[in-house]
Amino acid sequence: MGSPLPGTPILIIMVAAFAVLLPTFFLGIPSGHDFEFHVNSWMEVLSQWKLGILYPRWAALAHFGYGEARFIFYPPASWMLGAALGSFLPWRIVPGVYEWIALTLCGCSMFLLARRYLPRRDAIFAAALYAANPYHIVIVYWRSACAELLAGALLPLLLLAILRAEKIEKKSILPLGLIVAAALLTNIPAAVMLTYSLALLLTVVAVMRRSPQPLAIGAAALLLGLALAGFYVVPVLYEQKWVEIAQVLSPGVRPQDNFLFTSLDYPDHDRFNLLISLLSTAEIILLGIFCFLSRSWRTRAPQLWWMLSAWSAASAFLLSSFSFLLYRFLPELRYVQLPLRWLLCLNVGFALFVTMASRRWLARPLACLVMLAVLAFVWHRVQPPWWDDAGDVAEMLDNQQDGAGYEGIDEYVPNGADVYEIKHDARRVTFEGDGSARFRITQWEPESKSFSANVSQPGTLVLRLFNYPAWKVAVNNRSVTTGTHAITGQMVIPVAAGENQVRIVFARTRDREIGGLISFGSGILILGMMFFNRRRALVSTP
Repeated sequence: MGSPLPGTPILIIMVAAFAVLLPTFFLGIPSGHDFEFHVNSWMEVLSQWKLGILYPRWAALAHFGYGEARFIFYPPASWMLGAALGSFLPWRIVPGVYEWIALTLCGCSMFLLARRYLPRRDAIFAAALYAANPYHIVIVYWRSACAELLAGALLPLLLLAILRAEKIEKKSILPLGLIVAAALLTNIPAAVMLTYSLALLLTVVAVMRRSPQPLAIGAAALLLGLALAGFYVVPVLYEQKWVEIAQVLSPGVRPQDNFLFTSLDYPDHDRFNLLISLLSTAEIILLGIFCFLSRSWRTRAPQLWWMLSAWSAASAFLLSSFSFLLYRFLPELRYVQLPLRWLLCLNVGFALFVTMASRRWLARPLACLVMLAVLAFVWHRVQPPWWDDAGDVAEMLDNQQDGAGYEGIDEYVPNGADVYEIKHDARRVTFEGDGSARFRITQWEPESKSFSANVSQPGTLVLRLFNYPAWKVAVNNRSVTTGTHAITGQMVIPVAAGENQVRIVFARTRDREIGGLISFGSGILILGMMFFNRRRALVSTP
């Protein structure tokens, strides 16, 4: 049986996580693929918190001040944690502290899983190996996929929640549902992988127990997770028709463009793909060897061994181009985007099989040395990481504080907006029409803007703001229907001659209200059922 997480394992896991980040003290801040996206998000969320906006929706400084619906579509866990760290730490160290926390959480969740089956010392090794596994190192130094790294802590908990139940029954729905909800609120590709992993693991259980009940329990847990995360999920599902969401699967980020050893004749893409392909191949080979060596566990803990074997095999298969038809036809699987993300799941099996198979400690450091050698090779011979320094992070902060903004993400741009046609130095309000105009801006905050426009002739006002259906506009206290600039997608407001008092508010749409009610209702229902069950248990106890 598992035991509570004591102090010594936590300390060792924290040290292992710190060791992953040790090169950053000498080489600089790793600036991977998503580095600027995450740090800019954290900075903007903190600035909106200071204005009293507790749950931001509109990233006002994206696309150099034209804005985007980033915080509606990107799950909140990572940008809330990053902003919280930025509220009391210097920004230059926030990415490293964030990654250290995420790696530590990954190790702790693996310890809780491993301790159920392994001695304390072995469980500590498995936890440290999972925290510092090769793909986590790739995330830190090449990808900067901060939300994905945080989601890595949920995968061991998923397996643990299934294994802890002597029988997969109704009481298993709540922990599984909470894990699904946490994944949805952390990272969408990881949530898709976790959902399919849940289905696979419960299928193994159903086959071993010759009962379809685990599958029904899994379906109920998925529905519960969706309901608990309804405040986020419902707006995403409803409002995706308002943005260029198809860009999330544009060439270069589609599954078929990122299978192992895929070449697009695009040097940056191909070098990184070769890096991840070599690393994945080495890890899959080692995992296969240790899986074979751990075959005695088929009788010692058959459910664990078969679940790990099936999960690892499926993850390895989904890395290869042979799985293309699955990405094409299985619901939502294409939104994993990059098959390399399945290494998150594969490393759960890797950490456990290496530990379970090697009773002698010599084999364990040997496996670690092999993976470190592969990492060193791809670092120096294929694609070295990219680096920033404190000055680069300070420049990002300056660009936000002076209103210059930052580059946004195409898939969160409202329909009809062309980010390549906007003028970075445009005024906040411009008059189009005959005659003259004078403006006085009284408020220009992320979710509310007020100004007066005194115009000599009727015309239109063109704002430095992308038009999005959630924006509600009133001119002289009367609601008006806005237009969209044909080329850039900017908001266009018709005005009459004379003084015009304009008020613009990012309104709470109906879908957001419905999503909030679903989350609130499901939370109340869970608390009520827990109270009822506890009271019934107390009454039935002599």
